[in-house]
Amino acid sequence: MALDLTPEQKAIGAKNFAQAAADLERDRQAKSPNDPTRRTFMKVAAAAGAVVPVSAAVYFGYEQWKGNKPVKVALIGCGDEGNILVGDHNPAFTKIVAVCDVRPYNMERIFAGEAAPSPRKGLNKVYGEAEAKTIAKYDTVEALLADKDKLGIEGVILATPLITHRPMTIQCLEAGLHVLCEKLMARTIADCKAMIAKAKEKGLLLSIGHQRHYSMLYAHALEVVNSGLIGDIKHIRALWHRNNSWDMKYSDKEKEAFDAAYDLPTIRDGWYPPIRKQDSAKLPQAELDKLQFVPIAALDARNKYAPKPGSKPEPYYTDIKELVRWRISDRTGGGLMAELGSHQLDAASIFLGKVKPISVVGTGVKSFYGPGKNPRDCEDGVFCTYEFPGPTYATNKQDVVVVTYSSVSTNGFEDYGECLMGSRGTMIVEKEANVYLFKEKDPGKKTDAGGKDTAITVTVSKDGKPAAEASSTWGGGGGAAISKGPGGPAWDSDIRGYRSEMEHFAYCIRAWDKRPVSYEFEVGADGKKKWKHADILPRCHGEIAMADAILALTANLAIKHWLRIDFNPNWFDPDKHAAGDHPEDLFEGKKA
Repeated sequence: MALDLTPEQKAIGAKNFAQAAADLERDRQAKSPNDPTRRTFMKVAAAAGAVVPVSAAVYFGYEQWKGNKPVKVALIGCGDEGNILVGDHNPAFTKIVAVCDVRPYNMERIFAGEAAPSPRKGLNKVYGEAEAKTIAKYDTVEALLADKDKLGIEGVILATPLITHRPMTIQCLEAGLHVLCEKLMARTIADCKAMIAKAKEKGLLLSIGHQRHYSMLYAHALEVVNSGLIGDIKHIRALWHRNNSWDMKYSDKEKEAFDAAYDLPTIRDGWYPPIRKQDSAKLPQAELDKLQFVPIAALDARNKYAPKPGSKPEPYYTDIKELVRWRISDRTGGGLMAELGSHQLDAASIFLGKVKPISVVGTGVKSFYGPGKNPRDCEDGVFCTYEFPGPTYATNKQDVVVVTYSSVSTNGFEDYGECLMGSRGTMIVEKEANVYLFKEKDPGKKTDAGGKDTAITVTVSKDGKPAAEASSTWGGGGGAAISKGPGGPAWDSDIRGYRSEMEHFAYCIRAWDKRPVSYEFEVGADGKKKWKHADILPRCHGEIAMADAILALTANLAIKHWLRIDFNPNWFDPDKHAAGDHPEDLFEGKKA
């Protein structure tokens, strides 16, 4: 994502990152070889102090799986993301016994998968065709839940459109099932709070699929950031750029599968697929109108979110185009900030210690898509600026970290990732595949080198402060490659985090089977509040994921209303339900 990094400079940056991670771990283990409070993220071998990254299971604390039976789960939602989760799940941890989707095309695709190198492998390949045939198929959540006991279902993985997340999550929790729901958590913050409340009421797990919480690449990057090596971070530049401006052409044979009553995509855009005959035939408007939910405004937050008197359900989708192309509708999908920006803002939040943001301002445009070019309801370009508190913000209100996020649809030059700019160095996380690290030049040292062409080693002073030193060669036994090398596979399960996310979900379920657990806090020996059962809670459970949703959805409001919005602490409190306790309350009853 860096504008001017040559292949040679990228190679230097990747080696610098591996070297720094290794040097820091060697120092830690030399000083505290038996520290029981810290989970190591690399193993130091005897030979020349070489290091090897540990597995995700070891790092995230669920390596003691042997002897557990796979958790029987149902997959609800067999589209793009559902296919990703099928292709990257581990049957030793989670066994898919049922799948559910209203669209026939999705049901067909979830079994067939896609050809390599696509990560969407399909159930036939993951389980073998014979076993895959035993997996039950459903086209409604109600029918699936009616058979949950017969199938022995313990949890569900929900990968459906955003507008369905709260209603379907609560349906499954009410049925006594643990839930792993894809991100973004929900369409509104009130929806998020309802999901959290129901999970607490039922004593069940609610995990949200922000996979960077389980990425070993991000874990290693966070270790380096937390060491202080890159200094005082005042700016993070995050982005996800794509070019969807190229013409889309279909052969006559391909068109045979599409319903001619609906427009075809004119440009390449994964959010605007064609409407297939098999879907439109099964789902005429009368059938779509039966897919209903009760809107959050019709529920009583003070009465376990029971429907208010006179409340009426409404259809999920106004027509089949909104079902198939749900991402382009602001109502059903939340736009670029919900679908793309939430990933980068989640990463920025992780790097900054999950502190709550101060403010956001943003702009968005609908300047590209339109008549004749895959028209959409949501923006095709956004740029947002957030303020986050720095380490001393409580006593110094000038200590602010600026985080910018941009997403454009007509240029993919920089792709996606995050660039952390510190007073002593720069770290670039590129495409969930590579991390590059560069040191700043020290003007007080005449011979000091810095910048994109400088190799480094890391030294740690007696007081524990690390420093990057320029080096013509890498020393200290080096470090095992953490980023993906040139020509390496584009998809790596440990780096991406999907597999670890689902494995840990299963681990937490089995742990909850053995001892009572709740979402409660306790005060530690250091006087700080912490999760009482943090060791067996998902790393991105509801309250953490709600913060990510607040970041994205409040940015949408700032864009829509051309305002700077200050974040209210009550928005992040799942137990606050008064008027004004959700960001959307700012504009309730007002027109844009």
